Amino acid sequence: MDINLIGVPVQYGCDKDGSQEGPGRLRELGIKEALENNRNTVYDMGNIFVPNILPDLKYKWHKKMKYLNPLVEINKNLAHMVYCSLSANCFPFVVGGDHSLGIGSIAGASKYFDEMAVIWVDAHGDINDLETSPSGNIHGMPLAASLGVGHSSITNLYYEGRKIKPENVYILGARDLDPGEIRLIEKLNINLYTIDYINSNSLDGAVKEILSKLKTSNVDSVHLSFDIDVFDESLVPGTGTPVKDGLSFDEGRYVLDEFMGSKLITSMDFVELNPALDQDNKTEILCMDILRFIGELL
Repeated sequence: MDINLIGVPVQYGCDKDGSQEGPGRLRELGIKEALENNRNTVYDMGNIFVPNILPDLKYKWHKKMKYLNPLVEINKNLAHMVYCSLSANCFPFVVGGDHSLGIGSIAGASKYFDEMAVIWVDAHGDINDLETSPSGNIHGMPLAASLGVGHSSITNLYYEGRKIKPENVYILGARDLDPGEIRLIEKLNINLYTIDYINSNSLDGAVKEILSKLKTSNVDSVHLSFDIDVFDESLVPGTGTPVKDGLSFDEGRYVLDEFMGSKLITSMDFVELNPALDQDNKTEILCMDILRFIGELL
């Protein structure tokens, strides 16, 4: 497989310093070689340009949404890079940086495909809009924006209109949802598999149900967006918003094995490594183990 490795060294979506160092650190640790795994050809496309914006300017472009205009431009550029990668018959592998990049990666991939689904593996829903967000951090808004909910500058990013249909969205591993997110999920009837659901039923059951729904739907592609905070906080100290009671390492591998082994995945995000917060390199070691496994599956 030909893979385009695309770095997005952005921290403005989470408004916490350090996540912008994620792509560079993973390159130092050998992400290109991990994904190649003697079978794939990896083209490192470098980083999407991220301007240096001083923190006291975060509300310059909107009174509630932090760093709005810079994040719009970053995501426009990312969307076009993802679209061009798919047009060249390459697999776009987007590495963050914070999860605000999901706005761009989904926009670019959904422009290429006719009917795309999204699997959102994350401790959070990232489905707030500017009215429901308690923080104004745009990394909590990409899924809502992709569904056409929120500020027009992000809902209409790259091309006008909704990028994905609610019935084609699958959230797995969530355990820290804001009230506004829960209301929107219920209103749109989003497919939600929380940790509570997984514990009451089974992870295997949740994953198999998602795959069954995908295979019996009319989708022609699946974007997998993987936030490392889906893991339990004890495993990933080096991420911006760790949450307890998450997936184990083996459970994370199982999820990836099933989804990527299905051959339905056509593009992917890997986000929220923050080297500045890591302890004894624990998180980056886990990330590299996971990336080597992804390389085997691609």
